[in-house]
Amino acid sequence: MSKVVVGMSGGVDSSVAAWLLQKQGYEVIGVTMQIWQDERTDLSGENEGCCSLSAVEDARRVAWQLGIPHYVMNFKKEFKTQVMDYFVNEYICGRTPNPCIACNRFVKWEALLARSLGLGADYIATGHYARVERLLNGRFALRISATAAKDQTYALYNLTQEQLSHTQMPVGAYTKEEIRQIAEELGLSVARKADSQEICFIPDHDYAGFIRRERGQALEAGNFVDRNGRVLGQHKGIIHYTVGQRKGLNLSLGRPVFVVEIRPDTNEVVIGEANDVFTDRLICDKLNWMAIDGLHGEERQVKAKIRYSHKGAPCMIRELESGRVECHFLEPVRAVTPGQAVVFYEDDYVLGGGTIQ
Repeated sequence: MSKVVVGMSGGVDSSVAAWLLQKQGYEVIGVTMQIWQDERTDLSGENEGCCSLSAVEDARRVAWQLGIPHYVMNFKKEFKTQVMDYFVNEYICGRTPNPCIACNRFVKWEALLARSLGLGADYIATGHYARVERLLNGRFALRISATAAKDQTYALYNLTQEQLSHTQMPVGAYTKEEIRQIAEELGLSVARKADSQEICFIPDHDYAGFIRRERGQALEAGNFVDRNGRVLGQHKGIIHYTVGQRKGLNLSLGRPVFVVEIRPDTNEVVIGEANDVFTDRLICDKLNWMAIDGLHGEERQVKAKIRYSHKGAPCMIRELESGRVECHFLEPVRAVTPGQAVVFYEDDYVLGGGTIQ
């Protein structure tokens, strides 16, 4: 019998994932990842996170209901280094990070998988809405979930072939309501538990405040400038802004204006008009190929998503020097944001992706 470690966040998706694998004949072990840095600041109540102390109790209760063992594993160090420090450093460098992608790649997979394999497990599993398939070319790839509204492949594009070969994602074949219905029929206490929202380690959504506390100091104010360098006003610090932002600028120019660029070297935030936020081109690096092992000089038309909520747009991709890829969209897209991921899709499969420069 194959053994699988299920990352149980205390939510309905991972809870039902454990039951589905149990039903398929796997020996299932539930594990909740301890990532909070200080129990005094643990998230609770309406702001509880996916790995909070209260989430541990929910996961433990579900494991008891399913009759499977449940453990809590400490991943504080990995989470601090790979997610929290990365988040802070990216904002300071004028980029907009995606901490969930970093957490998936380096904590929920790399760290958990290594520890699980060391315990004799064959697979790890999560409650993500995605499907893992092995293609005819022998490579493992993610296929979009059965419900496009909940598809989470964008945040998983950076998983390696080794990680995918040891991964199960059973809820990807179901809709959210089907998963909740299964949980209710099983009598699971989390059947109608609300989904976790936003960034788990910043429950008050005050990103700038979190960055100031982590650094122990505030970032300096600087100038808002137009694209010609003319000073328009003063900003509060570049960590408060992201490309495409309109609200919270406190600029009285008599018309709507938007952030079009952040320049950390000069501590400037560039302001432009609505049409300045659109572009038909981006360059990305830190590529991770999934359904294929690279472009090998070929130019290829794909659908590309430039943020989690983006529906995707057709574009041509081609290799540049130094392992970078240029994406040329057939029509301009809004708010291409350095630091975010661009993920390429072909026939419902993740082809690969990278980080927007």
